Amino acid sequence: MKKTLYLLLILVLASFTTSNELITISGKITNTEKGIISIKGESFEKEIKLKADGSFSANLTIQYDGIYTLETTQNSNPIYLSKGTKLTIIADDNAFNRSLKYTGKGSIENQYLAEKSNITTQIPDYDLYKLDENIFLKKLKEIKNSVITLYGKTKFTDNNFKEKEARNIHYLEQKHLFIYKENHSIYAGLDGFKVSETFPKIDETIDLDNNSDYLFSSEYKVIVFSKFYKNIKGDSTSWFITAKNAIPEIKALKSQNIKNRLIKNSIADISMDNPNYEKTYNEFSAIVTDPKLKEILTQNYKATNALKPGNPSPKFDYENQKGGKTSLESLKGKYIYIDLWATWCGPCIQEIPFLKKVEEQYKDKNIEFVSISIDSKKDQEKWSKFVKEKQLSGIQLLAENEWDSTFIKDYAVQGVPTFILIDPDGNIISARAPWPSDTKLIDLFNSLQL
Repeated sequence: MKKTLYLLLILVLASFTTSNELITISGKITNTEKGIISIKGESFEKEIKLKADGSFSANLTIQYDGIYTLETTQNSNPIYLSKGTKLTIIADDNAFNRSLKYTGKGSIENQYLAEKSNITTQIPDYDLYKLDENIFLKKLKEIKNSVITLYGKTKFTDNNFKEKEARNIHYLEQKHLFIYKENHSIYAGLDGFKVSETFPKIDETIDLDNNSDYLFSSEYKVIVFSKFYKNIKGDSTSWFITAKNAIPEIKALKSQNIKNRLIKNSIADISMDNPNYEKTYNEFSAIVTDPKLKEILTQNYKATNALKPGNPSPKFDYENQKGGKTSLESLKGKYIYIDLWATWCGPCIQEIPFLKKVEEQYKDKNIEFVSISIDSKKDQEKWSKFVKEKQLSGIQLLAENEWDSTFIKDYAVQGVPTFILIDPDGNIISARAPWPSDTKLIDLFNSLQL
C-alpha cells in the first residue's frame, strides 16, 4: 500500500513539473513599425499587439523554463522566461540594445543576457570566422573571458538559470571552435582549409541529447545540429543532408524537442523535390508531436499531391519583358517548358546556353519556352537589361513578388533553377522537369512525340 501511495505521489509531482505556467510580461517598446512583438520558443509562439504609445501587457502560458526569442520589427533578442516571471520591458526599437531595460522578477537574468549579447556581437560572425586561426583563437578567448567576468559579477536570483548558464559559456566557446574550420573556408575563400595540429580539441563529452540544455542554449542547439548532420553526412560531399536521410537516428533521440526541430528544419522534404515524399511524410508524422508542425507537414503533403502529373497546373499572369502580360491560359494548346530563375543565380545562368540550344532544336515544334524570373521589382531594369544583353529567347516574364509570388509558392519551389513541363491542356507533366543540360529532357520530349 505504501509503495502504491509513493508511486502515486511521484506521478502527481511529475504532473505539476510538466504543467504549463502562467507568467506576465508588460512594458513599452516604441518605434515598432508593425505595432506588434512576438515571443517564440519550441512549439510556442505568441503575438502581442502594442497600444498606440507602444505599451503592452500580456499573460503567457509557457510550457518550459528556458530561453525564448523576443522579436520586434527590427530586432530579435533572447529572453529568459520561467515559473513566476513577472517582467517589465522598456526599449526603443530603433536603438534596441542601447535602450533595453528590464525590471521585475526575471529582470536580472534578462539584463545579463542583454549585456552578454553586446559582448558576443561586438564582432559579427562573418568577421570572426574570417580571421586567421591564431587571431580567431585570441578573439574567442577575449569574448569568453568577458562573458565569464560578467557572469561572475552578476547576482543571479534564479539558481536554475545560473547553473545552466555556466554550461552555456562552455557551449559558446565550443560552438565557435566546432564550426570555425568550415566557416573560415567559406568566408576567407580558402577551399580545403584545415586547422593546425595545435587547434583546440572539441569537447567530445558534450551530451548531444540533453533536452534541458536544448531549451536554454542557442549555442548548444548549433552544436547539436552541426554534429548531428556531420555524423549523418560522414565523408559525403553533399551539402544537402536532411531529416529524410536520418529517420533511425532521429527516432533514437530522447529529446522530443530535438526530434521536432530536426524535422521542422526539413519541411522542404515534403515536396516534389523528394520523389519519396509520401514515405517521408508518413515517417515525419509518426515522429513529431507539435500540432502546428503536423499541420504544416500535412499542408505540404496536400500541396505536393496537387502537383502530381495530370493535375491542372497552377496559373500565372506575369509581366512580359517585351510589354504587356502573358498568362498560362493564353498559351493553352501548346506544351510549355518553364524555367524559374533569377539574374543573381549562378546555376541558372550556367543553364542558359543549354536552354538556348534546346529552344533552337524545338523552335518549330508545338512547345513554348517560358522563363519566369524571381528578381525583385526594384531590379526590373537590371533583369530587362540582362535579357537583352544575353539575347535570351522564348517568353521572358517577371514574377510579381520574388519567392512569395503565387506561382512560385503554388509549385512549392525551394530553389532556382526549377523547371516545369505542362501539357497543351494546362495539366502538369512534370513539376520538376529535367534541366536543359540533362539529356533526360530530350528523352522526355521524344516520349511526347514533340
